[in-house]
Amino acid sequence: VRTLIQALKTKELRNKILFTLGIIIIYRIGSFIPTPGVDYKVVQQCLGSMNSTSENFIGLVNLFSGGAMLQLSIFALGVMPYITASIVIQLLRVVIPRFEALHKEGQSGEAKLTQYTRYLTIGLAVLQSTTILVTARSGALFNYRCSQVVPDGSVWNLVVMVLIMTGGTGLIMWMAELITDKGLGQGMSILIFMSICSGFLPQLWEIGWGTKGTDGNWAKFAAVVGVLLVIMILVIYVELSQRRIPVQYTRRMIGRKMYGGSSTYLPLKINMSGVIPPIFASSILAIPTLIAQFGKSDQSWVKWINSNLANTTSVWYIALYALMIVFFCFFYTEITFNPDETADNMKQYGGFIPGIRAGSATSRYLSYVMNRLNTVGAVYLLFVALIPTVLIMALDLNTKLPFGGTTILIIAGVGLDTLRQAKAQTEQFQYAGFLFEGTDHKEGK
Repeated sequence: VRTLIQALKTKELRNKILFTLGIIIIYRIGSFIPTPGVDYKVVQQCLGSMNSTSENFIGLVNLFSGGAMLQLSIFALGVMPYITASIVIQLLRVVIPRFEALHKEGQSGEAKLTQYTRYLTIGLAVLQSTTILVTARSGALFNYRCSQVVPDGSVWNLVVMVLIMTGGTGLIMWMAELITDKGLGQGMSILIFMSICSGFLPQLWEIGWGTKGTDGNWAKFAAVVGVLLVIMILVIYVELSQRRIPVQYTRRMIGRKMYGGSSTYLPLKINMSGVIPPIFASSILAIPTLIAQFGKSDQSWVKWINSNLANTTSVWYIALYALMIVFFCFFYTEITFNPDETADNMKQYGGFIPGIRAGSATSRYLSYVMNRLNTVGAVYLLFVALIPTVLIMALDLNTKLPFGGTTILIIAGVGLDTLRQAKAQTEQFQYAGFLFEGTDHKEGK
């Protein structure tokens, strides 16, 4: 609260906050504008007749779009194409040497990778918008509870709708970059945060109040809120935790100047993979469910998928979900953190870990530490991701909880990151004086 008050007192930061809020308002307005060619009344009837979807691929896209996907609005795809493109480009660094070389070039190389990410985002937007419209027209998007969502099924009409949805994705990407450049916080993360929060409180209130004020349960509401607060505290504590490895730099003479001789540390987070493992696991497990929607409901393989993989409380789903989270936790960390590269950089600048030889010994030590941290991080992710499933089974909640493992991680992560940036920028304009204790320095005074 103190950081927010200080930020509002500073003109430049206040303008950044207002600019960010303006972009968020435009983004939320666009989430309710239906795509031309969609029967909006039929869509609302479909949404009213179907229950909340589980946290599978469709649920994730709808979650990240703030509910815009199931409303088939112009922002129906939300930020999901950009997230997918960013992850794909990052994974391709391992396969394509050119991408790894661009990553090592610094700012110019990262700018080129960002450009590739934008191109891939547009391509994925075309593919995803086509898939959504085809499944919506066939009724599979709404679990075959309604039809005639798109009355005109001509090729020209579908092409126009695909172009509009793709243009909406491009506009979202542009607005996110505007927030990053001129606003407060990381633009794409802010938009994801607001999309999730837009449906968070209404779903939470529905547990206690119900749909008509009579079918709610306030005891379950209190239990869910209590568990949510405990999990949020745990997530914040773990996300702020670090394993600090001490690093000592030797003195070096370069020209006529002496460099080095300092002591620092290498901070390693417990959960270096972030929210990626639950997203990957949910997306992969949703693929068989999407395929089964195009099969006949009386076929044996369709029945097995619907009863085991489409049901998030089944034993098969929980077991596969847990195994995939553990796998992607180690896999993604292995890609994003390279012990050999870190050890070589430390050796190049005269750094070493006390008691550990520079070079390959340092690399083996970092790998050993990361494997231990990944084990703890995987258990932590499993606990956070499976808590919603346990609550659904324990409290007999028929509807989806207002929070899931992915939701909690995103809310806590984005909130902490935005608060750090706000505090850092606030300290640039107002900080404690070093000549007179207890005084504050303000820009221009």
